Amino acid sequence: MIERIEQFIKSQGISTRSFEQKISASDGMIRRAINNKTDIQSKWITLIADNYPQLSVDWLITGRGSMLRSDQQALVSYEPAIGVPYYDVDFIAGFEQIFNDQTLLPSHNIVFKPFEKATLWCNVTGHSMEKKINHGDIIALKECTVNDVQYGEIYAVVLDTIRTVKILRKSEDPNKFRYVPVNKAEYDDQDFDKSRIIKIYEVLGSISKFF
Repeated sequence: MIERIEQFIKSQGISTRSFEQKISASDGMIRRAINNKTDIQSKWITLIADNYPQLSVDWLITGRGSMLRSDQQALVSYEPAIGVPYYDVDFIAGFEQIFNDQTLLPSHNIVFKPFEKATLWCNVTGHSMEKKINHGDIIALKECTVNDVQYGEIYAVVLDTIRTVKILRKSEDPNKFRYVPVNKAEYDDQDFDKSRIIKIYEVLGSISKFF
């Protein structure tokens, strides 16, 4: 099974360390198992399946069938009516082009059933949301309003001076949101006025860039 895990990691274009972080494994655990050709404990299968829903557990365990679940495969579509638009811009730097430049066209569409209700896809950069969202992933965004915000969920927020992807929580100041990173070892919580929000999107999820 460890050989199939290695195959999946390579197919997703991610590092072994990123994979370990996402499933909350200790540093080097998967790498050592790959190098020593030793299998992992069964509890990790559940964590892998939870964090990588596109992966076929049957394939992982037995090697039978396709690596990816048939209903979880992300595909590129060049038909405007099929899929959700993907813009080749980074949310953190460059996203303003999407709504400031009306001539900007999507590179293509992405067909991915779990996030078919998204408004658009774009790139994400930075490390503040690892282990949930990794640097270089693509994220599915659904436009919403400030009134739609559910505390504890992840949102992509366009403020007047910055763009950020964070967990939103209640601030002590009712006129603000608290922006909370996952990677608390390197990033701090911040509070920003709600009045500074230009656009806000629910982050439906992320996948490794596959094209």
